[in-house]
This record gives sequence, structure tokens and C-alpha cells, in this order.
Amino acid sequence: MKAFGSALRFLTLLPWGRSRKFDPGPMLPWFPVVGLCLGLGLALFNLLAFLFWPAPVVAVLDVVLLLALTGALHLDGIADAADGLLGTRPREQALEIMKDSRVGAMGLAAVVCVLGLKWAGLAAVLEQESGWSACLILSLVPGYARTGMLLGIKVLEYGRPGGGTGADFFSGDLGLRSFGGLLLLVVLSLSLGLQGLWLIFCFFVISGAILSYYKHRMDCITGDMLGAMCEVNEALLFLAAGMSLG
Repeated sequence: MKAFGSALRFLTLLPWGRSRKFDPGPMLPWFPVVGLCLGLGLALFNLLAFLFWPAPVVAVLDVVLLLALTGALHLDGIADAADGLLGTRPREQALEIMKDSRVGAMGLAAVVCVLGLKWAGLAAVLEQESGWSACLILSLVPGYARTGMLLGIKVLEYGRPGGGTGADFFSGDLGLRSFGGLLLLVVLSLSLGLQGLWLIFCFFVISGAILSYYKHRMDCITGDMLGAMCEVNEALLFLAAGMSLG
């Protein structure tokens, strides 16, 4: 449980004991479970919020709650990644831009778009789904989003040889056991029937598309790019889950 506590402290602002050292290797397999816990908190919050507000308002509050629980950890990543990657700059210049703490126009636009898509997706889910299915979707999507980061670490090499924010996560090799959390998410998704299969399909398509773009654009990945992948996955999966499938 120490590894779970480390993952919880890293990905959220929730306290879980104390750790004397930062050891990313053991915590990585727990990323999907931490995401699932975030989603469960979101689902429980909704049960209370619906007593006072309609779905569009609750969806906004959901976005704010996710930001509060995570300390907006990955929004900085998507802003930096957008500033560096969106354009025709060569790889080394893009990496330098992503290290800059300042946010450019492209980064600001990316943050606004991701938050808007996340709100739209959540609003659609809350209007179309109810009860067990709504709670499960709200729980699963943050889990899948954080699983996507594991795929990024597994598939691509780290892009800063001199070290960086995410360098420690690439020090070991992720084996099949590290993806046990993904198996848990898939099993839970199957209980939703066709909706669950759609969610699984969308997760792999979105993650594959992002990693393919990273491979083509940079042939590597960084901590900012992992954070951006998490946020984009979360926003698009909520949007996909809110689609009307007839």
C-alpha cells in the first residue's frame, strides 16, 4: 500500500502518510487505480450535487473538482506541450519551449479547449446516463486517462537525456504486471455492455493516435507530453461516453 500512497500523493492533493524518498517505479502500476479513485470521488460528489443543480451546472462543478483534487497537475503539461509541439519548430527547439514556465497563446488556447471539451462531455454523460452506469463512467474515465500515461512510458523513450521532470519514471521497464490496473478497468467497463466496449475502443484509439503523433513529431516523450496525454484522453473519453449511440 506504500506504492499506492505514493501514487496518490503524486497524482492528487490527497494526503496519504509520508514518504522519505521519491521512488516512481513501484507507484506506476497504481496510476489507473488512483484515477479510478478520483472518478469514484467524482461520482459520489454528483450524488450530492444533483440535489441542488441541473446537469450542466454539475458538469462545471465536476471539472472544478477534478482540478482541485489534482492540483491542476496536468494542465501545465498540456499548455507547455501545445506551445512546443503545435507548429513547425524542430525537435530541440520544441523541447526548449516546453521547459519554459511561461504560457503562450497556443498553450492557453489548448487549456481552454480541453476544459471546454471536458465540460461538454460530462454534461452529455449526466444528461443521458443515470444511476449505476453514470457512476461507473465517471469512475472509469479518469482511470483510463492515467493508464494512458503508462502506455506513453512503455512505448516511447524519454526525450531529455540530461534529465527532467519525468525522467525518473523511465528508469525501469514496465512489464505486463504493471498493467493490472488496465485489466481492472476493462472488466468494469464490460459490465456496461456496448457502452463499455465503446469506451475501451475509444481509449485505445485516442491513446494510439496521441502516441503516433508524438512518435512522428518528436520520436520521444516528456513529462509535459505525458500530462497533456492524460488531459486529452480524459476530455475526449468523457465526450465519447456522452455520445448518443442510438
